[in-house]
Amino acid sequence: MQFSNIPDEDIVIKNVAFQDIAKIIELQKESFPSMLEEGSVWGKRHLQSHIEIFPEGQFCVEFRNKIIGSSSSLIIKLPSEYEEHTFGQVTGNSLFTTHDPNGDSLYGADISVHPDFRRLGIATMLYKARKDLAIKYNLRRIIAGGRLINYCNYADKLSPEEYVQSVIDEQISDQVLTFQLRNDFRFIKILPNYIKDSRSLNYATFIEWLNPYYKK
Repeated sequence: MQFSNIPDEDIVIKNVAFQDIAKIIELQKESFPSMLEEGSVWGKRHLQSHIEIFPEGQFCVEFRNKIIGSSSSLIIKLPSEYEEHTFGQVTGNSLFTTHDPNGDSLYGADISVHPDFRRLGIATMLYKARKDLAIKYNLRRIIAGGRLINYCNYADKLSPEEYVQSVIDEQISDQVLTFQLRNDFRFIKILPNYIKDSRSLNYATFIEWLNPYYKK
C-alpha cells in the first residue's frame, strides 16, 4: 500500500507493546480533543490491561518511530445477537475485563489516526488487521459502536435514525460512518447513551461485519 510520498517500508503495523503506551496516549489526545475534555480516552492502566488480557487484539501503525494510528479490540459474546449496550458495559469500563476467548464476536473498541496522517489508508490498514484477526480466530463477525461524529450539526432537524439513513443514502457525509460503510460494515441500529460524547450526543451506531470464512 502506497502512502502518498511516504515509502511503504516506513509504515509498520504491529501489535501494541508496553513501551508504546505513552505514544498511544499522546495519539489519543491529538486524535480526540473533544473526548479528551470529557474524559473518554484511554489512560495508562487501560492500555496495560488491554495488552495483558488480549495482546493479539491491539494494533498500532508506526511511521519513523512515531505511532500514527492504533486500534483496540476484544472478543465478546452478547447475551442476544444485537443486545443494546453501552461502551462501559461491553468493555468492562475500558479495561477489557469482559474479554471472552470463547466468544463469537470481535468488538472494535477504538480506532485512532493522527490528524496529520488521515486519508492515507491508515484506518483501512487497521480495519484489515481486525478482519484478518477475526478470520484467524474463526470469529463469526466484527461488531462495534460507532460515533456519529457530525450528528451535533444535524440534531435540531434529524433523529439519529434519520441522520444515519441520510449518510447511507449519501445525502450527507459522516467521516466515521461513511468510512465504516465503505469497509463493508452494515448498520444495525442506534445505541443511545453509548458513551459520553458531545459530538454524537452520546449516540452510536451498532455496526457489523460478517466473516465470510466463518465455519461453525
